[in-house]
Amino acid sequence: MENHPSEKPRVLGIVGATASGKTAVSLDVAEALGCEILCMDSMQIYRRMDIGTAKPTSAEQARVPHHLLDLVEPDQPFSVAEYVERARGVIREVHARGHIPLLVGGTGLYLQGLSLPMDYGGLPSDPAVRASLQRRLEVEGPAALHDTLHSVDPQTADRLHPNDTRRVIRALEIWQLTGIPMSAHRAPQAADAPYDFQLFAIDWPRPALHARINVRVEQMMAEGLPQEVENLLRQGVSPQAQSMQGLGYKELIPVLRGEIPLKIGIENIQTGTRNYARRQLIWFRRDKRIRWISSEQIKKAKEIIVHTWEEPDSWTSML
Repeated sequence: MENHPSEKPRVLGIVGATASGKTAVSLDVAEALGCEILCMDSMQIYRRMDIGTAKPTSAEQARVPHHLLDLVEPDQPFSVAEYVERARGVIREVHARGHIPLLVGGTGLYLQGLSLPMDYGGLPSDPAVRASLQRRLEVEGPAALHDTLHSVDPQTADRLHPNDTRRVIRALEIWQLTGIPMSAHRAPQAADAPYDFQLFAIDWPRPALHARINVRVEQMMAEGLPQEVENLLRQGVSPQAQSMQGLGYKELIPVLRGEIPLKIGIENIQTGTRNYARRQLIWFRRDKRIRWISSEQIKKAKEIIVHTWEEPDSWTSML
């Protein structure tokens, strides 16, 4: 790892919208810098869900070590807090090997989780209160706890996803112990992140990104996405499972049931993916840490990222 004046462990990241070219760029960057890739995708955590999640192929995984893929079965729930806990462990291991952790993916909630302190340190804590809230979570589910938080601290609730149960519980614990909502305390800032993130994204014009999405969906269909969905259903995965709500899966279930034509199913996947990419871009454009590389410079993306990682003050001179 290169030396750097920051006292925090450095983490590289290639983030952004689906179909923006993150995988190809990340492989080139990882080989140039000696990185290990940490997949940051809320669908690639599921086993046997490969085509619809655009999971790195076996050949791509052979080029560079990959982590945080195939963590759970498709019928198992998986929370933001679980991802963060596993990712922090992998980051420590990668640093210990003298390599660079490279986050690659478009799940903003995972990046947010890695960017915030896990426990809002410095505020009161009570194991009994946490245990009580954990029991409520197990009985009533994450949505009920998030609703409670929204009633007492809407600002914090709006910032936290219901599946980020660890932080929802912590925010409720703080409110119960102090009578003051989490949002009234000093909110965690980017400077509180436990890592020195160096984040990059590819910026495509909207029509070009939409065209890339449409082509990707057609490629997934040609690679056998309908068969992948059919196999999951045949293996007993419920259509209501969290995993089956992913793009490409939920749209094909009515096709397989004979309720809508395949052509309509494909169009629904393309439309849903374009809408998802728009939401991703809104999310990531709020993050001022991200350096955006224009699509015209995508052939130079590896050079730009590698040079900026090695010489952080060189960013503007590279553009």
